[in-house]
Amino acid sequence: MIKAGIIGGTGYTGVELLRLLHNHAQVEVIAISSRSEAGQLVGEFFPSLAGQTDLAFTAPNDVILDKCDVVFFATPHGVAMETAGTFIDKGIKVIDLGPDFRLRDKDEYAQWYGLENFQDDLLASSVYGLSEINREQIKEAQLIGNPGCFPTTVLLALKPLIEKNLIDLSNIIVDSKTGVSGAGRGANQAMLLCETSESVKAYGVSGHRHYPEIKQELSLLAGGKPIGLTFVPHLVPMIRGMEST
Repeated sequence: MIKAGIIGGTGYTGVELLRLLHNHAQVEVIAISSRSEAGQLVGEFFPSLAGQTDLAFTAPNDVILDKCDVVFFATPHGVAMETAGTFIDKGIKVIDLGPDFRLRDKDEYAQWYGLENFQDDLLASSVYGLSEINREQIKEAQLIGNPGCFPTTVLLALKPLIEKNLIDLSNIIVDSKTGVSGAGRGANQAMLLCETSESVKAYGVSGHRHYPEIKQELSLLAGGKPIGLTFVPHLVPMIRGMEST
């Protein structure tokens, strides 16, 4: 049985991860952390999980995390980069669901995420966690950086076309649609029902954080060739789901 821990368990990503792991026959979630909700029962915070788990949120530095075989980070950018090394040094596998280990270029990371706490040794050892591309490397990796949501939809669609040399790499146009849960659980006026219902809105037109990630991975699929990319994401009135064309 694989013992798993989750850091950052109160967001949509964290609770969905908990649900998936809870239903996995070979995984036992022994810890889920939250600075703001430490001590509260998970089933009380998320009624949909009531009766399914007796876990309570712990502090992120709780020693129970040291008993895990794998720790997942479902945290904002910067958190995993700063603390993942402490788990890896103890022989614990780390899977980051955030963006900290997606970009290979530290200057791009600083440009798009505004952080300088870049650890070259961690990035050098990390594997981009899209199993359709890096399945064998993922099996052996101690540190996995999961891909972003938009990049996942784009890469899965374009991988076979690039490998068969069926598209023009100089002019790739990606039109993407996403539901409102992608913006997270925080209060945001733009995500209110009255703002999003019966509406389709482009956002991040001048630059989205997933843009450099998509270009990077498409170029790797193309053997290092340069990529010309136009990427426009849109918010559509649905809770979850994503589509890219």
